[in-house]
Amino acid sequence: MLGGCAAQPTRGPVEVQGTPGQQPTASRQAETPLPNAPDSLKFGVLGDFGTASRAQFEMGAEMARVRERFPYELVVTTGDNIYGSERPQDFARKFEAPYKALLDAGVKFYASLGNHDSREQRNYKLFNMDGKLYYSFKAPKQNVRFFALESGYMEPDQVTWLEKELAGAREDWKIAFFHHPLYSSGGRHGSDIRLREVLEPLFLKYNVSVVLTGHDHFYERVKPQQGIVYFVVGAGGKLRRGNLRDSPITAAGFDTDYSFMVAEILGDEMYFNAISRTGRVVDSGVITRRK
Repeated sequence: MLGGCAAQPTRGPVEVQGTPGQQPTASRQAETPLPNAPDSLKFGVLGDFGTASRAQFEMGAEMARVRERFPYELVVTTGDNIYGSERPQDFARKFEAPYKALLDAGVKFYASLGNHDSREQRNYKLFNMDGKLYYSFKAPKQNVRFFALESGYMEPDQVTWLEKELAGAREDWKIAFFHHPLYSSGGRHGSDIRLREVLEPLFLKYNVSVVLTGHDHFYERVKPQQGIVYFVVGAGGKLRRGNLRDSPITAAGFDTDYSFMVAEILGDEMYFNAISRTGRVVDSGVITRRK
């Protein structure tokens, strides 16, 4: 449920309190409301979306409706931003048109690249990559830093850059976003073990609290792995129905409709709602940052 009064936050290690299960929650009473506080960081998460399909436009409309009640100021993407051809008219049709209401309202999109994206997308102004395949940025006012990675080409230079950026970051919250999931219960792709071997030690060493990925076309929240919470947010414009396998690592999942996520960071807590194309909250909870 968007807005409302939140329960007293819990303290301690990273912890998720939410609504498990693959189907939308049956009772609004069980949802964790977003505080919608005036000075918090409010942001969206979107992945695997650039199709120009009817479903993508419906998701874009729902994202705009959510923003009317919960005014998030930025969206991070988990890759596969543009499927198929990438001519100027394709960017207009597959990105600018579906999210016109958000762009007109000043919402900034920060992209990471997926396996269907050309590297030239880094030069597309509205993706705010500034010509870089990987980059970091600080939240406008809050004590939060995001790290966008190019997970399809995890070359030594990128790993060296990431460690230097993480080590030098002084923000309380460190959030990484990229395409290929380190943990996923997807039948089509699943966990990228080799990428996990490279990235997870750095995330643990430098206190990353949340990791946002896509690639598998559904929503999944993974049970905390060594204190880090991993999400798969990959159903913004593509959906693989029934692809979420029974798995001991799944805390919550949804693979029967398109979805996106909104989150709010207030102090040491991150509140989140995963929302379907029809506006149903299919998962929600609170994460306490690692310290």
